[in-house]
Amino acid sequence: MSFYDKVRRQKFLSFSLVLFTLALGVLIGTVIQTGAKAAKEQVVASDATPLSIPSPVQMQNEFSKIAKRLEPSVVNISTEYIPKKETQQPQRNLRRRAVPQDDDDNGSDDNGMQQFFQRFFGGPGGPGGDGFQFGEPQDGPSRALGSGVVVDHNGYILTNNHVVEKATRIKVKFNNDSTEYPATVVGTDRDTDLAVIRVDKKNLSAAKIGNSDAVQVGDWAMAIGSPFGFQATVTAGIVSALSRDVPGEGGAASSFQHFIQTDAAINPGNSGGPLLNINGEVIGINTMIASRSGGYQGIGFAMPINTAVKVYNDIIRSGHVTRGSIGIRFRESPDTPALLEVYGAKNGIFVEQVEPDGPAEKGGLKAKDVVTSINGKPVNKGQDLIDLIADSQIGSTVQVGIVRDRKPMTLSVVVGDRTKIFAENYGGTKSAPSDNPADKTQVRFGMTLQAVRPTDRQQLGFKGENGALVSSIETGSFADEIGLAKGDIIVEMNRQPINSPADIQRLQGALKQHDAVAFQVMRRAPAGRGSAEWQPLFLAGRVPDSN
Repeated sequence: MSFYDKVRRQKFLSFSLVLFTLALGVLIGTVIQTGAKAAKEQVVASDATPLSIPSPVQMQNEFSKIAKRLEPSVVNISTEYIPKKETQQPQRNLRRRAVPQDDDDNGSDDNGMQQFFQRFFGGPGGPGGDGFQFGEPQDGPSRALGSGVVVDHNGYILTNNHVVEKATRIKVKFNNDSTEYPATVVGTDRDTDLAVIRVDKKNLSAAKIGNSDAVQVGDWAMAIGSPFGFQATVTAGIVSALSRDVPGEGGAASSFQHFIQTDAAINPGNSGGPLLNINGEVIGINTMIASRSGGYQGIGFAMPINTAVKVYNDIIRSGHVTRGSIGIRFRESPDTPALLEVYGAKNGIFVEQVEPDGPAEKGGLKAKDVVTSINGKPVNKGQDLIDLIADSQIGSTVQVGIVRDRKPMTLSVVVGDRTKIFAENYGGTKSAPSDNPADKTQVRFGMTLQAVRPTDRQQLGFKGENGALVSSIETGSFADEIGLAKGDIIVEMNRQPINSPADIQRLQGALKQHDAVAFQVMRRAPAGRGSAEWQPLFLAGRVPDSN
């Protein structure tokens, strides 16, 4: 072996030895580290078993099934109220037209509506914004949030009236859809606090309607909505009570609101969303909460769906809800049984007042009568009568059983429209006392007058002793130009008292062209304006060339 080969072999052996030494060191280090780690683990939890995550398996129950099925049908509703800016009206000929000035009183109704709004939305501003502030105009827009439920695939949505009332803009959002769809109001019903709105979106998923008459205390109940703006929030509980009458701001319960009470969590923003049974059917529209804090405290109220369906069907047919009335007023109190006994009846409704020229008066009913039945069905409390008459068709005739002077009798009464008989309760004014042309007198200046009878004074709430009622005004006439309006009561003309249309005819006969003429009239004050129902107004002008 050559010297060169010896050297190369010696280097190979040295390299192998170094490599073997390094490998042995790594092996020993690993064994030591593993042993130390094992020893450490054994010291911390020697009897512990590592956890493992199983393969995902969905756990189905009825609540989750209902939530998945109903979430596409429940919407978030955002509303915005933009105050109208006061604009100066163009001045007409001031010599010939006087404009009545509003006083500074905004009335208590606006404050009551504000309290009503706070009651449902959990305090001033409600969720998601400043909330509506009714009464004094706002400097900027105010916003609020609510919920609704799709009941027709063509875009029709049931919600609460207080969610959309007075809203300038309404926008609707669907679950898993960031688009805000503008909505329009189809119709509202203040008596039940329900409203129907519509979005221009087709093929929607409509919720299934249930029957609230089948609901029992103790049944499961689910609420879906947007509490505090958190869309598609699901809560569950039970039906706590049925036919709850909840006092309003004035302390009296509405005749048309008999709620389902539930302990399913309902919070500000849930208003207008559905209350569901265990089958996923809508049994109510969530309306209000009883709360001292403004949030959930275990008591929520929903309008039964059977009532909501009737309201909805009326609204989509005519844009409003029509309810029957016979035009009587009554009051129930603990002393009612004694009162009935004195007037010779064991049960029934004691009539305190009959609306002048209303259906009841025309049918022969009088104050101090006791109503005992409607179409043969006994009425033992006021709600019995209201329910039977309100559901009767306008123009239909009902047989009203009464006791008068201890004698039973039956009267035929034609059912009228509640909104017309009690127009002042719905933001309107009562119609003219008589529509008979024979009672009206055509006079100069483009107006028709009629006498104000004692019964008319009672109906109109007019306490004056004299006057002639303006039943119509011809557009563009002298009377129209100086500001006379239908419903005014003329009490003086050129400082002479007016007791009948004949007085005006007599005074007009002495007037010549361009003569000055002045009227003192009494005009019904707008709702919520001032303390007096009728307010004086002075109108003047000069007799035109021909009128």
